[in-house]
Amino acid sequence: MTKQTFSTRRRQLMLGAAAAAGTTALMRPFSVLAQSADEIVIGGSIPITGVFAFAGVGINDAFQDYVKMINDGGGIAGRKVRYVPEDTAYKVDVSVAAYKKITGANTVNLYYGDSTAFSKTINPELERNGNILMCGASFASELNDPEKYPHQFLVGPDYTEQFGILLKHIAEEKPGARVAFVYSDSEFGRDPIKKSEAAAKELGLSVPVTIMTPPGSVDVSTEVIKLRRAKPDYTIFHGYILAPIPEFITQGKQQGMTSKWMGTFWTMDSSTVMKMGPDGDGFMGVMPYRYYYDTESAPTLDKIRELRPEYQSTAYLQGWLAAMLLLESAKRCLEADKALTGDNLKAALNSLKDFDTGGLIGVPISIPGNSIPVGRVYKADMGAQKMVPASDWIQL
Repeated sequence: MTKQTFSTRRRQLMLGAAAAAGTTALMRPFSVLAQSADEIVIGGSIPITGVFAFAGVGINDAFQDYVKMINDGGGIAGRKVRYVPEDTAYKVDVSVAAYKKITGANTVNLYYGDSTAFSKTINPELERNGNILMCGASFASELNDPEKYPHQFLVGPDYTEQFGILLKHIAEEKPGARVAFVYSDSEFGRDPIKKSEAAAKELGLSVPVTIMTPPGSVDVSTEVIKLRRAKPDYTIFHGYILAPIPEFITQGKQQGMTSKWMGTFWTMDSSTVMKMGPDGDGFMGVMPYRYYYDTESAPTLDKIRELRPEYQSTAYLQGWLAAMLLLESAKRCLEADKALTGDNLKAALNSLKDFDTGGLIGVPISIPGNSIPVGRVYKADMGAQKMVPASDWIQL
């Protein structure tokens, strides 16, 4: 081989190697895309620690259980599901950072957020992304707006609708009743109050007093006197988990009040209500789902009890339904041969009509907008240490 021939051959080999390397470099991103296209990714800003951990742990367990069950059954339209959570400690800045971390490292299709503040803060990012459907722990009435929040939804009735369910039950049980509203001085607490005053009047009910307190455990003796003077037939608490509800009830009863006492979703876990003690007997509230221990036919609850023989909180049930609805939306997109974009996923969610949750909600549901305006009133039976139905399922 001459020197010139060797040089030419060497140059050809080097060019061939470079071309092969270039081909490999080009193929690598496509192979990654192909791999990610074979799975559905659910991201989650989940409060495993912090003040909302009592709910976050249950929500996280539910997502893990539901995703495992789906994957064990072959996935969604042949695709495996991957759940990628990050602990947020219920802090908005940490939750936003978690979203950016998860979406930066994964092609995320579905997401669960931990709070109203996060849902509102992340919405512009969600819209810029354009490929994610999100729900979360919030039932804020503001989020129930498909124009402003086109790629989000609530896993139940918003707070104003929760009041509406309670007021409808009251109007049927005692027409013309007097209803007091007691709420916390927080965005959460103030959310449904004005609209619910108007809704009460439309139902022929009167609202003789509304009382606002700081959130949490505070001295409510002055407020109880004001409440007693208003002589309500029913008192609805909102914007609290537990305190100061027991203080209101105990002091009210000591002062001769005969009001029936009510709460909204985040007060209504069985373990929370039972902490009210004997004075909490008969306490009522709105629940979008059946309780873990309900005895009515519910294949979904049967499955949950099979997976977890011990009591599961209402937060767990909310997480389970969230996972169910997120993945049902993805399933409908894939079966219709549509890309998993935010618009397509939301349209698939809104196509749900008379959808069977397996008895987790006691009636078939439809989701025409951003909420599921269905619920049931339950009542505390302190003797049985359970919440028992006090109404049929109420749809708004």
